[in-house]
Amino acid sequence: MDERPDPAVLAEAVKGLSDDELKAQISGLGTDLVLTQIFEGMRDAFDPGRAGSTSAVIQYEISTDEGQKQWIVEIADGGCSVREGAAESPRLTLSLALQDFVRLIFNQVEGPQLFMSGKLKLKGDMMFAMTMQGFFKRDF
Repeated sequence: MDERPDPAVLAEAVKGLSDDELKAQISGLGTDLVLTQIFEGMRDAFDPGRAGSTSAVIQYEISTDEGQKQWIVEIADGGCSVREGAAESPRLTLSLALQDFVRLIFNQVEGPQLFMSGKLKLKGDMMFAMTMQGFFKRDF
């Protein structure tokens, strides 16, 4: 049985929350559980037609009240896999706070906006950073 919440419902719920309220909600649900569900949702939202023959390892470094959480998104052979951990040599590393990550994933803030405000740090292939978001369906 799939207990993953509907992304559209979550996106709507997140809209009205302040950063502190959002962090408290996530903490109450369990940060690790929320991140697992978000990354599994990213895997499920991957569109191989949009990615073409792209291969890449993407490292996410997410700052939480419990410390930094690291996740890997790997795109290869028309598929997408996700797992917790540190990548050996990622093509791109994105570092940001938990609340900004959630807002980015739920399409409530754009990556360039976070980057220009200093809330998103990028290391690696900057051109890839601009195109990779398009590999995932974000219809909420």
